[in-house]
Amino acid sequence: MKRFALVGFTLTCTALVGLAQAADDKAKADPTGTWKWSTTFNNQARETTLKLKLEGDKLMGVVLGRDNAETKIDDAAFKDGTVSFAVTRERNGQKFTTKYKDKLDADTIKGTADSERDGQTRSREWEAKREKK
Repeated sequence: MKRFALVGFTLTCTALVGLAQAADDKAKADPTGTWKWSTTFNNQARETTLKLKLEGDKLMGVVLGRDNAETKIDDAAFKDGTVSFAVTRERNGQKFTTKYKDKLDADTIKGTADSERDGQTRSREWEAKREKK
């Protein structure tokens, strides 16, 4: 009888530890924060800042571009560790959209950015790091 009680206690403890780890993993898998990355165009590096906020299951945010102008992100989602959103910008009277689909891993978001311009889709890899508070 003591053996069954010990096995039951061990299984209960294991289950509780598993639930605590799952809750901790969920807390860690939160894209909320300020993210930065650098992109090079025509031998010029450009720093980009993305500010994300997850409220419940709704993801929202802005991208800071040139002169710290804020551009709201669209179609934002966070599910199963994947962050996705779109950024539409206007330059010289033309609008173009870049769609991001990326995996969150602690303080790194890494994935692809697809842009359509002049009827052609261009994909590039990108990686952002979360700023420490």
